[in-house]
Amino acid sequence: MWLRGARLGLSIGVLQAVINQGDVWLADNETFGTVVKTIVSPLITFSVALVSAAATYVDKLKVQS
Repeated sequence: MWLRGARLGLSIGVLQAVINQGDVWLADNETFGTVVKTIVSPLITFSVALVSAAATYVDKLKVQS
């Protein structure tokens, strides 16, 4: 479950951060806020993917019971 959440959430989160803040990084205009947003974006996506994976796991257990 953790691995599934990490694979999906972090990869999509990094892509999202590159799309959202990539132009600032390429222009070398980063600020503290840009650094925070670049770190937080993948973590939020990872959290959503982890909750989704956990819900899927729980549903699977209910069906097997």
